[in-house]
Amino acid sequence: MAHPPPPHRLKTSIAIIGAGDVGSTLAYTLLHDSICTEVIMVDPKKELLEGQVRDLGDATYGGRSGTRVRAGTHRDASHSDIIVITAGAKQKEGETRLDLLTRNLAILKSIFEPMKPINSTSIVLLVANPVDILTYFAREMSGLPESQVLGTGTSLDSARLRGELSRRAEVAASSIDAYVLGEHGDGQFIAWSSASIGTTPLHLTLPPNTLTPATKAEIASHTRGAAGAIIAAKGCTSFGIGSVAASICKYIIFDSHTVRPLSFFQPELGCCLSMPAVIGRKGIVRAMRIELDEEERGFLVSCAENLRGVIRGAEEGLKEVKE
Repeated sequence: MAHPPPPHRLKTSIAIIGAGDVGSTLAYTLLHDSICTEVIMVDPKKELLEGQVRDLGDATYGGRSGTRVRAGTHRDASHSDIIVITAGAKQKEGETRLDLLTRNLAILKSIFEPMKPINSTSIVLLVANPVDILTYFAREMSGLPESQVLGTGTSLDSARLRGELSRRAEVAASSIDAYVLGEHGDGQFIAWSSASIGTTPLHLTLPPNTLTPATKAEIASHTRGAAGAIIAAKGCTSFGIGSVAASICKYIIFDSHTVRPLSFFQPELGCCLSMPAVIGRKGIVRAMRIELDEEERGFLVSCAENLRGVIRGAEEGLKEVKE
């Protein structure tokens, strides 16, 4: 169902950097649900950009959408309420998200330089991969407060987890409270100890002896490998992540104070990774505590160590390029 623009904001704009599969899917969802009053598409490939804007514009002529779409520049994007970065080198079959780092850091720098200075109240949402590493570097490149720079992180992974648990427990996914945390990639882990259906711990809602270590490993593998399976079948993922990114934009524009697992800077861990947070018009309103058992805390620490190692390597590479 389409949402009317927030009554307290006469104009709300969302800029999408990257008019490829994910960017265009996100734009279509924003238009369809009337989440903002204006969508600005930015892409250096002018023919692709023009084609996507015209095609998306056709989707607004039925009168259902209260949102306008147009092509714009990086400077236009810098004045938007939300700047969503989907642009990046595509993940190849068999390639990890971290393999994309060198190429996508260069793309990220080419995005932020022409946008400066960015509106001080803008929120930057990273969708491109490796999202946790790019979110970390976007903090520095954007010049915005850390709370205003976030990544989609494990939001889609958590949605996939809830879908799988929904199938097994035979309850609506919306009734399941379970999170995939850590890195959006191989270092992710499921916070089994805090998972619940309604107010009931997950292990008490399933048939006896159902949630065995083998079953947990199977569910975790299915969740972690979902993107790779889709990429192998069709070359990219777009609908799932486009929908998740649109939802995050809605939570920001409508200042909904919704709790979601998002990638943002964790001072005690020295990197960006996904933990539950309250999201609203100012970005990350506050982090939410989550109880983890000893094994899960170990996974979190290990994930952060690996990400910090990648960050150090990237920083060294950037120094060499400058020199």
